[in-house]
Amino acid sequence: MASQGSEGLEEQLEEPEDTLRVSPAEEMPVEGPPALEEPEQEPLLLPWDRFSSWLHCICVVGFDLELGQAVEVIYPHHSRLTEKEKTSICYLSFPDSNSGCLGDTQFCFRFRQAAGSKSSLGCFLDHFDRDAPVCLKRDQGYYYGYVYFRQVRDKTLKRGYFQKSLVLISKLPYVTFFHSLLKLIAPEYFEKQEPFLEAACNDIDRWPTPCPGKILTLPIMGVVMKLRIPTCYDKPGTSQLVQSAPSDSLVSIVLPTVHEVDLFRCFHPVFFHIQMLWELVLLSEALVVMAPSPAESSDTVLALVSCISPLRYCSDFRPYFTIHDSEFKEYTTRTQAPPSVILGVTNPFFAKTLQHWPHIIRIGDMKQAGEMAKQMKVKKLKNLKTLDSKPGVYTAYKPFLNKDEDIIKQLQKGVQQKRPSAAQNAILRRYFLELTQSFIIPLERYVASLMPLQKSISPWKSPPQLRPFNQEEFMKTLEKAGPQLTSRLKGDWIGLYRQFLRSPNFDGWFRNRRKEMMQKLEALHLEALCEEDLQLRIQKHTEVETVDLVLKLKEKLTQADIVHLKFCYLGVVIVMSPEASN
Repeated sequence: MASQGSEGLEEQLEEPEDTLRVSPAEEMPVEGPPALEEPEQEPLLLPWDRFSSWLHCICVVGFDLELGQAVEVIYPHHSRLTEKEKTSICYLSFPDSNSGCLGDTQFCFRFRQAAGSKSSLGCFLDHFDRDAPVCLKRDQGYYYGYVYFRQVRDKTLKRGYFQKSLVLISKLPYVTFFHSLLKLIAPEYFEKQEPFLEAACNDIDRWPTPCPGKILTLPIMGVVMKLRIPTCYDKPGTSQLVQSAPSDSLVSIVLPTVHEVDLFRCFHPVFFHIQMLWELVLLSEALVVMAPSPAESSDTVLALVSCISPLRYCSDFRPYFTIHDSEFKEYTTRTQAPPSVILGVTNPFFAKTLQHWPHIIRIGDMKQAGEMAKQMKVKKLKNLKTLDSKPGVYTAYKPFLNKDEDIIKQLQKGVQQKRPSAAQNAILRRYFLELTQSFIIPLERYVASLMPLQKSISPWKSPPQLRPFNQEEFMKTLEKAGPQLTSRLKGDWIGLYRQFLRSPNFDGWFRNRRKEMMQKLEALHLEALCEEDLQLRIQKHTEVETVDLVLKLKEKLTQADIVHLKFCYLGVVIVMSPEASN
């Protein structure tokens, strides 16, 4: 296994007393509101504000013999979508014709938000994003589309089939929650049409806002859903399951997770290569998932993105991608190297247009948990000519780390013993978590050392600066404090780190960590100011110096308000200062 247990992880996360640290890998919560504190008064006054905190809109996409796919309904009617966004939704809401999806199918897609369009609730929603894990923050610049597609025979229609999709458009990556919601409302909508949709939207507009850490009870058309959105203060690897209580007589559905997909089911066709796939995702390599249906395509892409959690995947990813996508030419051109993106496709045409991509995963029909997957070698890319090629991983990539046979044997044994799918999924998710933590802890420790000592913070000087990240200096720390302390895996860890430091995932991670540490420095600087005797300080300075001091303190308070740092008693001192009113 990738880790020697949680005790080893805890030991590695201890920090020297004279350094400061804010780490997503720490087991103790960092500064933040307690998870079960009383909810604040929600400043939502306008109709549809609560709805908009969950969804941008709901679309109904139908098939017209003359126009093809078309958006028939957008609800609420005041919701804004550009023509380009509508076109993207139309094409992404229907499976490719070759998929042959009869009956009901659920999947999701992700598309770019049109430039210049902003939510009126942006600043308010940022308040809730503050406490969310990095992987659950609202997707800036992108929308998610959650689809419930129905295709059934209907002799009364010219085409012989009824084809329609109900699509939830949201900024939130809560795939499990929105698919569960669609299962409740879509079948009813297809029977009762728009009046039912209007009633469902009115129910959603009465929901509490999606606040991380709180137990949320969400009534929808006579059914009650109960869930908890994780926070960035949760211990990694714990889900804090919502428990049913005797008073929950009205609760119909309790969701154990809002966003996690079944990793074992998604990786089952290629689980002999899971460690290599983890490396490819970690390094932001260009990946294509070729699957027989949008459901399998989108689930597999989402599983890949989540396998490096708690790290956020910082490159682009498209759970379901079609030839009509506006980025089709950009992603299929042979004049430049493929971009750092994970694409999920079902159209056989992609087997030719994306043949130059370095890593291709071919997924067959996903097997049931009780079926044994056959071990397959990594195949050469030249062997992939059509979408009918055998399932497997087609790449020339050579992994940096030696293969971990223990996890493969453990999962195989689980299949033989008919271990429940949920247990297999938990084992695989824990494996990925420990592997990622073993990789990221040395980086966390080094970045923590870039923080200045607390004693160097002076209340009357600007906060000290962080030291710059030095790649070679970091590499030297790996000899004594590398991943070997928490992982049994052997291999070229140094090479893996060097490649990672050039990837978008490192850039995104370090930008976020730097922002957190800068905010920590500002908070400590404010704290140092609070501990000063301001009245005594004012008495020792001239009026001009005092006014300058007060102006600087006011500026600090403004900055603190922006980053949600509250030092009320410092504000009181400034307000009471006679110079402040001049």
